[in-house]
Amino acid sequence: MALSGGSTPLQMFRLLATDPRLSNFPWHHTHLFWVDERCVPFDDSNSNFGNTSTILLEKVPIPGKNIHPMSCYENPEQGSINYEKEIRSFFNLSGKELPSFDLILLGVGKDGHTASIFPESMALEEKKRLVLAVTGGEPQVTRITLTLPVLNNAKQVLFMATGKEKAEIFAQIVAGGPCELPAAMVRPASKALFWMVDREAASIFLSKGAF
Repeated sequence: MALSGGSTPLQMFRLLATDPRLSNFPWHHTHLFWVDERCVPFDDSNSNFGNTSTILLEKVPIPGKNIHPMSCYENPEQGSINYEKEIRSFFNLSGKELPSFDLILLGVGKDGHTASIFPESMALEEKKRLVLAVTGGEPQVTRITLTLPVLNNAKQVLFMATGKEKAEIFAQIVAGGPCELPAAMVRPASKALFWMVDREAASIFLSKGAF
């Protein structure tokens, strides 16, 4: 699976690191990749891998060879190339083949971005690369990110959103119809797309009697 950064997934990681989930999860048969990463040292508080490592990886019996962090601190462009090579090797890809992750976990920003694919970014148009170096977000730093073709080739995609600040964007994305927000462009070919939201994030949607 490919993990997302941000604060919302960390709550899930804390649960996974405690029983009964800790004991029942097939850690030795699980490989973890990352959806995106800020190009900062792993011990920086903004590092997706660093935060996941502290909260989850250091507490579960997952083999080190099953962990595939994104490394881009010293050279973002080279980091994106290296990570694409790692994915291609792991999935034994050739030519224009795309990886098919069993699960990709995504968040959504209040601006509608997902992974590190931001509104009006050139990354929205990418068709060939699996991983790109980009700049944007908060903090405004260089990052590397999986691209939309990779996200849309996953067997399952799960979005997680919490809090009132996500209510408007969630309602806009799930309303259907034309939408150019990056998160709305995640439409896996498998059609296995799921949203897990709390009542605050779903408040506008619920007020319209959608459920």
